[in-house]
Amino acid sequence: MKSKQQTKVISEAMLDKKGEDIVVLNIEGMSSLADFFVICSGRSKAQVQAICDNVEEKLEENKVEIKRREGYDYGRWVVLDTGDIMVHIFNAEEREFYNLERLWINGENAEYINPPIKTATI
Repeated sequence: MKSKQQTKVISEAMLDKKGEDIVVLNIEGMSSLADFFVICSGRSKAQVQAICDNVEEKLEENKVEIKRREGYDYGRWVVLDTGDIMVHIFNAEEREFYNLERLWINGENAEYINPPIKTATI
């Protein structure tokens, strides 16, 4: 499954669990970490974990391997790495504090999913 298709599966899985402010950032050629970041917020530890569980389930159904998962037990900032995609699931306070979008975009080329999908080409 191609990276762009993965971002769609991930975003839909986030929406299924009421993930908020979902952003897809295209960082192809800017970082050796990944081609895309998919970022969303949850309102509680339980919701952050539920979003993560659903993303993992949907990726597994699509035969996408998750190479690494960090932060799940704390439920404040969970990171999933598929190799091409870095998935960041934050609680609202952590997301506001770290503000990953600010680090990767200049504020004009992002595309939101909820409200509508936000995909940024950097």
